[in-house]
Amino acid sequence: MSAIDPGAPVVGVHVPAAGLRHQVRATTVVWQREMIRFGRDRSRIVSSLVQPVLFLFVLGTGLSSLLSTGDVDFRTFLFPGVLAMSVLFTAAFAGISMVWDREFGFLREMLVAPVGTTAILTGKCLGGATVATLQSLVILALAGLVDVPYDPVMMLELVCLLFLMAFMITALGLVLAARVKQIQSAMPLVQLTITPLMFLSGALFPLSNLPTWLKVVTTLNPMTYAVESIRSVVFDHLDLTPAVRATFDPGITWGGWQVPIGVQVAVVVVTCLVLLGLAVARFARTE
Repeated sequence: MSAIDPGAPVVGVHVPAAGLRHQVRATTVVWQREMIRFGRDRSRIVSSLVQPVLFLFVLGTGLSSLLSTGDVDFRTFLFPGVLAMSVLFTAAFAGISMVWDREFGFLREMLVAPVGTTAILTGKCLGGATVATLQSLVILALAGLVDVPYDPVMMLELVCLLFLMAFMITALGLVLAARVKQIQSAMPLVQLTITPLMFLSGALFPLSNLPTWLKVVTTLNPMTYAVESIRSVVFDHLDLTPAVRATFDPGITWGGWQVPIGVQVAVVVVTCLVLLGLAVARFARTE
């Protein structure tokens, strides 16, 4: 073992100050990484859109003869739910992909960097939400085929709501990924969690005339508020009678009180923050 030369020059090591700007830069880098991965995986873009298109044009067309009225086609009703589905699985897999990062050692490299876990996971959520929202634009472009108008204000509102929903689902994926150690266990866990959330959100059926137990479950499901806010924006731009609107878009009620869209969006925002905070806490304990 060689002795240290006391006359050797001392090389200073610069560690960036852990200020807000540094944390924002770390968040941006993680977001950029997600965008690069998305751009290099063309097959992922196509495969994630197959299921929503099948639901909209195959299932929707098949059921339209039974459930459509003279005022609204069932595919028009289904369109907001399919929009939500188009971001659902992409965002969930973006969050659960943290399992890959753990297995290949990249997660540990990120966590030992002089940045906070919150900045890293926020960047992951923003990246997953951006990717999912970009993919949903393909479904959004098909609006005219199901009698949904191309209103610029409506489109902008839908993009914002889809991004918010995608952020929430990505954060949920991170919560699930915090305790999963193997890739083989990740996929079944996502399917087991995301599929019930989708079916119990009203994405595929109206919320009117539901049994009491199902109405309670859908009201407790945070994804219901994301789907219903998207549907409300779409139906606000359709020329429907009050009776038809009450059948296909009755809204959400709490004890007889009609929950306004602003409160619905607030519920989604709070859920995003809670899930992100839970993910940060769980990763801090497990890594």
